[in-house]
Amino acid sequence: SLLKSSLLLSGRICAETQGPPCCAGSRQKRTVTDISTFRNHLPLTKASQTQEEERGEQLLPPTSHQDLGEASLQATLLGLVALNKAYPEVLDQGGAACLTLTSPWPRSLPWPGKALGRISTPGTKDPRVLLLEALRSPGLRALEAGTAVELLDVFLGLEADGEELAGTIAAGNPGAPLPERAAELREALEQGPRGLALRLWPKLQVVVTLDAGGQAEAVAALGALWCQGLAFFSPAYAASGGVLCLNLQPEQPHRLYLLPPGPLFIELLPVKEGTQEEAASTLLLAEAQQGEEYELVLTDRASLTRCRLGDVVQVVGAHNQCPVVRFICRLSQTLSVRGEDIGEDLFSEALGQAVGQWPGAKLLDHGCVESSILDSAVGSAPHYEVFVELRGLRNLSEENRDKLDHCLQEASPRYKSLRFWGSVGPARVHLVGQGAFRALRAALAACPSSPFPPAMPRVLRHRHLAQCLQQRVVS
Repeated sequence: SLLKSSLLLSGRICAETQGPPCCAGSRQKRTVTDISTFRNHLPLTKASQTQEEERGEQLLPPTSHQDLGEASLQATLLGLVALNKAYPEVLDQGGAACLTLTSPWPRSLPWPGKALGRISTPGTKDPRVLLLEALRSPGLRALEAGTAVELLDVFLGLEADGEELAGTIAAGNPGAPLPERAAELREALEQGPRGLALRLWPKLQVVVTLDAGGQAEAVAALGALWCQGLAFFSPAYAASGGVLCLNLQPEQPHRLYLLPPGPLFIELLPVKEGTQEEAASTLLLAEAQQGEEYELVLTDRASLTRCRLGDVVQVVGAHNQCPVVRFICRLSQTLSVRGEDIGEDLFSEALGQAVGQWPGAKLLDHGCVESSILDSAVGSAPHYEVFVELRGLRNLSEENRDKLDHCLQEASPRYKSLRFWGSVGPARVHLVGQGAFRALRAALAACPSSPFPPAMPRVLRHRHLAQCLQQRVVS
């Protein structure tokens, strides 16, 4: 059973812990008969947000490459099986193309990509080459991208550089000249973003991306505009610390994932409002209760640490004793200038409600900064600086800007009280130009310690990252 497997794994980990002080420098093998002994030997730790901000890195357990390799191979193989079952034609020769340098599959496949019908140039480091290869192939049935936000950048770039790309295809650089295909590209772009993917590739069935934190907005924007009418499939959800949750049902649209046992030993820490810091007792996967929310806890056998990852999930069901979960939020993305603690999920919901009141606007991206990061609270109460990229709205009126603050007050009584007493100032909303978030992602990808890709931060805690957006404000 899953419970028995978890206990055995915890026993193997605990048996390698250090012996008593008299045996310093050596490891003493012990037999562990219950989970309590395991927990007592390895108390919970938590990554320090302060150190993370100062050093610019995520202080998570250094999970071994072997454990990560086994987990990623499992996610990749099971994902391919699920995709083949739902969309068998996708794996035909020439059926799929990856549009980004990163892959949605957690593990590089141990056999040639062409065996799975991939259209790609081995070893290419130019994303433009990948896009051109895909544009030259009208019979594609699947588009792949590392993440949804990366695919969003691809389509925004396609709109901006469409004429140049069409000219390249017509001239045959690289490959044979394809003037008719170039004309099809120009015609498809002239009709606007809505349904563009299906106009370019009429046989498309599915978009494959790796899911992770901060991807939901991009999925929604792609589904409403460029990839309208297409299914989305993610083989896995990439949580913090290398944890991969599996998607075995490509046809379900609700972003639900299976949290399996495996080389990475995971526990669940109950999340109860106001008691997250005091909660001490974790649960094994088989002990999860439907409807409850938990923070993921990862034990790393190499460093012998049990670390709270900050990823919060809600259990919505079970499959073979494994919990089926929905990812709720990342605790690292909480906004708090006066102890109000506006969670990632609460803020996203409030922002969505506000944007829904802006006529014609579609949200593509957003990022938040606490005012102290940009020193913008001088002479005023601390507040949030919110940067948004929109489609369908070129200017924000003061009335529209104020709607976000009203929605936040409706969503959080604590925030409303602090606003009433003047302890927190109103959220300031800024509209950024196209390409602002692409520049931010380039800055993130250049940082070795950045979680992107795949996770996209929504709260920026470094001045140079916040300035990537601040310098591109248009309204």
